[in-house]
Amino acid sequence: MAGTVIVPWYATGFRGDAFEAALNEVAATAPRYGASSYAVYRARDDRYKFQQLASFEEYIDWERYWEGDEMTYFRARYSSWYQVPVLYGWWDQTTGGAVAPAPITSGADGHGGNGVGVGESA
Repeated sequence: MAGTVIVPWYATGFRGDAFEAALNEVAATAPRYGASSYAVYRARDDRYKFQQLASFEEYIDWERYWEGDEMTYFRARYSSWYQVPVLYGWWDQTTGGAVAPAPITSGADGHGGNGVGVGESA
């Protein structure tokens, strides 16, 4: 059954930027193991906190990636750059979709940018 693995990483002191570069590089190898998508997110409120996501059709493909040469090397090479333990989780998607961005109005229509004039209702 298809799912997404979420790996929470927490970089050690003063390693956030370098860890981000290394994590982005190893995350990009996931498609070699069958990932349909991957991403790395960095928190805005805590610049040492990262979330790595990778979607796979089968759990075994995730295991091959996690135990593969690239991730094994990454975890060994950068072991002092992140806190352990690293506890990932397999998540099943229950719904999905995309939201189209709202059109941007300049406000030049004399209506304050919302298309509704004073005294008018939407």
